[in-house]
Amino acid sequence: MPDFVKVASVRDVPPGEMKIVELDGEEIAVANVNGEFFAFNNTCTHRGGPLGEGLLMGDTVECPFHGGQFNVRTGEVISPPPEEPVQSYPVQVDGDDLKVAKG
Repeated sequence: MPDFVKVASVRDVPPGEMKIVELDGEEIAVANVNGEFFAFNNTCTHRGGPLGEGLLMGDTVECPFHGGQFNVRTGEVISPPPEEPVQSYPVQVDGDDLKVAKG
């Protein structure tokens, strides 16, 4: 069973927005897609762009550096230039707490 750690409050990530948080010294982006929360590595696999500073369109995040797109639910590449997916993490909502699974 994964160990979930509080990274933010639900109110910190309004619908249609993202927030960059830290989990075990690593930057993770948390996205709110119509009240569902998804977490993924903040670093684009193409050139290291900060995905949490990119554009969230539904369940797609676009990297601000070169426009690569990933599915925030799965981390899979939707549009190049990235070829490798980003790591995604299980998210748990516990009251007002947003928790992300470590490792």
